[in-house]
Amino acid sequence: MSSDEEHIKNLYQKTVDVLRRHGVYELVKKPRTLYGLLGFFLMWIASGYFASLICNAIGFVYPAYKSVKAIESKDKDDDTEWLMYWVVFATFSVVEFFSDIFLSWFPFYFLAKCVFLLWCMAPGGYNGSSMIYFKFIRPFILKNESVIDNALNVVQGGAKKIADVATSEAKDAAAAVAAEVVSESLKKDE
Repeated sequence: MSSDEEHIKNLYQKTVDVLRRHGVYELVKKPRTLYGLLGFFLMWIASGYFASLICNAIGFVYPAYKSVKAIESKDKDDDTEWLMYWVVFATFSVVEFFSDIFLSWFPFYFLAKCVFLLWCMAPGGYNGSSMIYFKFIRPFILKNESVIDNALNVVQGGAKKIADVATSEAKDAAAAVAAEVVSESLKKDE
């Protein structure tokens, strides 16, 4: 049995254990009930009510938990796997920010988004984030690395200048307020 199959089997067994502990397993033990609940969940996402919240929870909660577990493990391959997920997720979020106003009008957009996010976090060889990273993101970054680094240096330099000016202005304003308070205090004492 491959490690992916073992992982899926362990995940299934943990899900069954949680459902048993909460007394829900008997309700969903029959395939018809399970399919009915799955269908209800899919229709709920397709209808649009709280669909954005559900998609974002799918995209954040489980990956964040698995990322923490990866950081705490001694194996570095899982760290790389979840870093690739977050790079793909960030890229997707930037693209979605500019296209969401149009895409959200399409029927089943949020359902497709949830399926996409689940595909990106799928274990093993079916992992979408690995494929997207190696086919699109990595080649783009490697090809444009110097341009991106130069742009980041310019932005970083501008941000440092703004922070320095803001710090200087804040110091001057604080000194002026302190001088005014001392001056008012001395006038009261006279």
